[in-house]
This record gives sequence, C-alpha cells and structure tokens, in this order.
Amino acid sequence: MLDRHVLGFLDFLFPISRFQIDLGCDEDDLALHFNPRFNDDTDGTVLVCNSKIAGCWGDEKREIHNPLQRGSTFKIVLKLTGDMFEVEMPDGQEIQFPNREGLHVITYIRIKGDLKLTSFKIY
Repeated sequence: MLDRHVLGFLDFLFPISRFQIDLGCDEDDLALHFNPRFNDDTDGTVLVCNSKIAGCWGDEKREIHNPLQRGSTFKIVLKLTGDMFEVEMPDGQEIQFPNREGLHVITYIRIKGDLKLTSFKIY
C-alpha cells in the first residue's frame, strides 16, 4: 500500500508507441491513469491523464508537450499529495492531475505497454 506522500520512480527503455501507469483500488477504480502516447490520432505525441470511477472514465487531461523521446531511457516520479497527483517528467515539467476519488491509499498499481521496465521503487 502507498500512502499519500511519494509513490516512486520509473526508468524505461524504448522502443515504444504508448504505455500506461494505473494507480487506484482496482482496474475499475483508478485514481490516476497516466498514458503517454507517441502516435495519438488527434495530437501526435501527447501525455494523457484520466481517472476511472466504478468502471466509467472521467474527462481526459491532455498535455501536448511530451518530453519523452523514443529510443532513450527516462525517469518519471509519481507523487500523491492529498488532493493532487504530481508527475515529474525528465525535463523538469510537472503535470498535476486532481485526485478525483480523494484516495489516501493506493492499493493497485499496473504498468502496461510497449516498454522495458528497468527499475521500479516505492519509497
């Protein structure tokens, strides 16, 4: 279980077209769905955040600036700070996404996609 301070960091290797990191209670209740896309039909390269409550997706937050580069290693830091998730990107960009469910404890983590995960830490 993760408390509301710091979730951890991730290092990845490419090639990749998209991946996702899901945090919440289970697959139908996600407080954070973080989904970088490298060939999105609408925006090309984009960072997408969303939540899923009782199996229903909320409104997406889309960030057009995506500092992640194909073919490189990167680190992402995920934090839950009470009413907000913060995602720290490799270039220092910070994406904020509301904790719509008001979760204080994360019991479900899923990392999925076209990637090679080289490390994962929770602290």
